[in-house]
Amino acid sequence: MKIIIVGCGKVGYALAELLSAEGHDITAIDQRADKLSIVSGAFDLIGINGNGTSFETLKEAGIATADLLIAVTGSDEHNLLCCMVAKKTGNCKTIARVRNPIYHNEIEFLRNEFGIASIINPDAAAAQEISQIVRFPFALKVDTFAKGHIHLVHFRVESDSVLAGLTLQEIRYQFKHPMLVCTVARGKEIFIPKGNFKIEAGDVIGVVAERGKMNTYFKQLSLSTSKAKNVMILGGGNTAYYLAKMLLKIGVNIKIIEESKTRCEQLCEELPQATIICGDATDEGLLIQEGLKEAEALVALLDMDEENILVSLYSHSVSSATTITRVNRVNFNDIVNAMNLDSILYPRLITADHITKFVRSEKGSMNNDVESFYSLADGQAEVLEFSIKEESDITGISLFKLPIKPNTLISCIYRKGKVIIPTGQDSILPGDTVVVVLKDYKISSITEILER
Repeated sequence: MKIIIVGCGKVGYALAELLSAEGHDITAIDQRADKLSIVSGAFDLIGINGNGTSFETLKEAGIATADLLIAVTGSDEHNLLCCMVAKKTGNCKTIARVRNPIYHNEIEFLRNEFGIASIINPDAAAAQEISQIVRFPFALKVDTFAKGHIHLVHFRVESDSVLAGLTLQEIRYQFKHPMLVCTVARGKEIFIPKGNFKIEAGDVIGVVAERGKMNTYFKQLSLSTSKAKNVMILGGGNTAYYLAKMLLKIGVNIKIIEESKTRCEQLCEELPQATIICGDATDEGLLIQEGLKEAEALVALLDMDEENILVSLYSHSVSSATTITRVNRVNFNDIVNAMNLDSILYPRLITADHITKFVRSEKGSMNNDVESFYSLADGQAEVLEFSIKEESDITGISLFKLPIKPNTLISCIYRKGKVIIPTGQDSILPGDTVVVVLKDYKISSITEILER
């Protein structure tokens, strides 16, 4: 596909890296010559120094023949205007990043009025991901599929876990309610395991679970299935606002610590059920005074990555709270991942996954759509959800008869309200939602998992 990216900040850089690696023809636009130079120097793309809302700039970028324009500048209004001009001057689809809460409830109106194919709000998306972890404090990450009916829950196997030392065959045999282990991350490697794979302490495993049976599954593993009831949020930005609204709706007690007095006053008006503290969230004494030792989860959403990491490490030293740490830069992710942190959230990767889903769906088959996409372990593996529309080479045939590529797992089928953890005797039918985990290759259509 021919793709134009407007904005070469952190998200634009991540998108350029991802989409150029997948072989797309990329043109990047930015008014800041230094940012443009960094992106164009790092990846095989064309860089244009200019304003993405300018007809002349878009014309120079090839808007007339572009398939997709992605506007991810720091200004919501600039992004929306850029998409509107692109629609008027070309025939491409457009994606806009829109962060301001003012527009959050107007997304459908904006999409329809501006003709935008997709609007991504990274702050709201990050808040949604954090809220899933708060509901299951033992989880490091929770991915959802089939409109929330299926969860892929990632958690670390502790040394005293009943899973440590068992093969997948033994796990299936020993537990009353079978669980499907889809992925195992061990150090820097990720595996799509087979039946003889043995789980070790320290592994991070991804388990498919039906939403209604999650508590039953995880109680077998002596994992707490109760949501965190007292959550401390450090930083009062947009993500904190969205997260607090989500958690207050399900009865969670929320305390936000924010340094700006003006922002605290806004939050008090917008979130009357939450406790808003005006102060320095990196002050150890303040954190203890405001109940860090009693909190069940701490969410670090400060502006600086270093502060988020430090307060999360401090929390581990004085409390048993699950920590969720926002990190905006991914330059030193190996070092960050090696620290004693629980869940680490990379907002730019959430945005990149959203856009990758859109691009793969546009590129894929007419017989199936990519409904969800998640990248795992720095892109080593992927989880995709497909909506099967029509019959194809993959439908109506028992799974054990399909010539499926190595490192590929059909992990779940959702059919007419029923979640199926498939065996070799099951088959895929039109109308199904199918979740596929794969490694070492990339796909845009589910039929691409077949050996040709």
